[in-house]
Amino acid sequence: MIERYTLPEIGAVWTEESKYRAWLKVELAVCRARAKLGEIPPDEVEELADKADFTVERIHEIEAETNHDVIAFVSTVAEYAGDASRHFHFGLTSSDVLDTAGALQLRDALDLILDEAKALTLTLAEMSLAHRDTVMVGRTHGVHAEPTTFGHKVSVWTFEMERNLERLTHAKEVAAVGKISGAVGTYANVDPKVETLTCEELGLSSAPASTQVVQRDRHAEVLAALAILASTMEKIALEVRGAQRTEVRELAEPFGRGQKGSSAMPHKKNPILAERLCGMARILRANASVGFENNALWQERDISHSSAERVVLPDSTILAFYMLHTTTRLMRGLQVHEDRMRENLDLGGGIVFSGRVLLALVEAGMSRDDAYKVVQDAAMRAWNGEGGFRELLEQNEKVPERLGGDLDALFDPMYALRNLSVVFERVEELKGRLAGV
Repeated sequence: MIERYTLPEIGAVWTEESKYRAWLKVELAVCRARAKLGEIPPDEVEELADKADFTVERIHEIEAETNHDVIAFVSTVAEYAGDASRHFHFGLTSSDVLDTAGALQLRDALDLILDEAKALTLTLAEMSLAHRDTVMVGRTHGVHAEPTTFGHKVSVWTFEMERNLERLTHAKEVAAVGKISGAVGTYANVDPKVETLTCEELGLSSAPASTQVVQRDRHAEVLAALAILASTMEKIALEVRGAQRTEVRELAEPFGRGQKGSSAMPHKKNPILAERLCGMARILRANASVGFENNALWQERDISHSSAERVVLPDSTILAFYMLHTTTRLMRGLQVHEDRMRENLDLGGGIVFSGRVLLALVEAGMSRDDAYKVVQDAAMRAWNGEGGFRELLEQNEKVPERLGGDLDALFDPMYALRNLSVVFERVEELKGRLAGV
């Protein structure tokens, strides 16, 4: 017997060899189930399991004549197995094999994806804690708002990845379902116990009710979970892209020795990994829509879903795996320019502390409307380059009159960050769970 996988990469899950090997695994599990129920002699099942094999080339030769892949597969195995092959594919319809074997492939692909997703989540948790005190400006609408830390920004991604892990785990459970129930799901030619025993051997759940196929809401959930996962990675990549702009320069993706950014402009260092991730996320979102459309089939089954699934299930799982690997690479090699973050925070002479000054003036007895006018006037003048925000405030007699001459406490970013420790405690807890501590 040929091993099902010879490579650790996720692409090995979806090769023709792996597909037919999964079909064979299902067929033999059905035969063993029938033997347990006394329907066929156990020694003949053992003989069948020893002899059953195939070559992809021979299957393709027969399929070229029959135009039916499962018949070509069964015929090829029969050539190897001889008389024992009379028990092979007995009472089954093609989708019993296709869908149950497909569940094995999808489960294995999602296991690999989950491993990569856990690695990325742990990387983000570690980065969040490493930069818990890396102060930077927070932005809303792309405009400077109040101080935050880079670690806090990464913590948001970390917990979103945790939710992705939960979604992927649930999607794997939903998809790891087999059916051995015949042409319209009524068990007309197969004992329901065969389905139970077969799925138990394969480590799958049995579909509680099926038509000729396992219902495609299950596959739609997988594709939707992968699309959401991709949107998280796109979110991270988009942040890197924005922060790598020349006028911002707070972050930069890794740039190797000898790497070139442009054929025309030698100075260029472009965020190509991040841009690649954003583009690939579009594919996974599009593939998810195929999953939704595949759920509605004519009566007990048509094959409008089949051709599309042969593309979107391998492509989506392989692409999600690649995106996870690339995002982890991006984050582990990310350049964090802390000095530039501080420079940007101080643009306009402390303008990001306007909210703190507003509250201080109100606390000192000024009406909120009057305080807002004073602070906004200084802020708008600072934006226009008429001076630094703090010095403009100090020139307004109403401010020192209410707040005194020392405004240092109001321009200390640590005030805005004083409660962030609770977030990083949660990150520590998550990191412990991921590491199995």
